[in-house]
Amino acid sequence: METTSRVGAQAPAAEGGQQGPSARRTVDGYLLAPFPWYGLDEAFTGPRWLMQVGASADGAIEHGSIGHGDEPSVRGDTTEDKERFAVVVTVAANPVRRSADGTGLLEATSVSSAAWLAGVGLLSFTWPGQMDHTLRDDWLDQQTETAWVLADDLTGSDWSALSLPVDGVPTPFHYRESEFGWVLAGSTEKGVHLGAYGRGMSAYGLGFAMIKDIATYA
Repeated sequence: METTSRVGAQAPAAEGGQQGPSARRTVDGYLLAPFPWYGLDEAFTGPRWLMQVGASADGAIEHGSIGHGDEPSVRGDTTEDKERFAVVVTVAANPVRRSADGTGLLEATSVSSAAWLAGVGLLSFTWPGQMDHTLRDDWLDQQTETAWVLADDLTGSDWSALSLPVDGVPTPFHYRESEFGWVLAGSTEKGVHLGAYGRGMSAYGLGFAMIKDIATYA
């Protein structure tokens, strides 16, 4: 899935691609989206926080993330075993379409798009212990490619089926675990695909719900 800009990021990424808290928090990009945003349902009573949105080549908002629980640090920090977080990724369900300037085609989005974005999101907070900083870019490239291959084969043996409520309706998801955390992806009846990733919080007890007013997250 191709995105060309991150709307709402107001500070450069830290080393390794991690966004600091000051790079989040702005709601402007979320308000531009023509689709509903999703987060964990009311059963989750912990902190919620904005992350960032992604735009297509023509500037249209295509996806974005909402965090829940502890704001994660890169795995390898001393806090890694204590963190409990889940991030919900909302992806607009778009068909193949012409770009706004008519010069090309924009890729369709799918459940695989949500799975890939969730997989890459988990990687952004992952750093194998004892890895030299100079090797991390190569490691990330390799793992990002692996995340894409896995997302492109949702019926493969790496994924299992999981049913979770979305707006109160049992909904099928594709689910996988790794040493870094878990990733899942599915679709809603509201014209969006959902991805999610996390550590320290079991995916089996989660539920998702449409956010009534994203402005309250600012």
